[in-house]
Amino acid sequence: MWQRGLNWAAIALVGLFGLMWVGVVIYADQDSSPPMRIVQIVFGLVLFAWALRRALR
Repeated sequence: MWQRGLNWAAIALVGLFGLMWVGVVIYADQDSSPPMRIVQIVFGLVLFAWALRRALR
């Protein structure tokens, strides 16, 4: 029972981290080159998509 709760917590934390990562890259990272910012945004979206897929499955 605890294992299931901890799995849900980990999935939620990964999803929130992905969204926060995208927010930081968009609003706070002004020094990176545009291609690097796009790569970082894609990374954050991949984390969020993974968490969403795990939560729905």
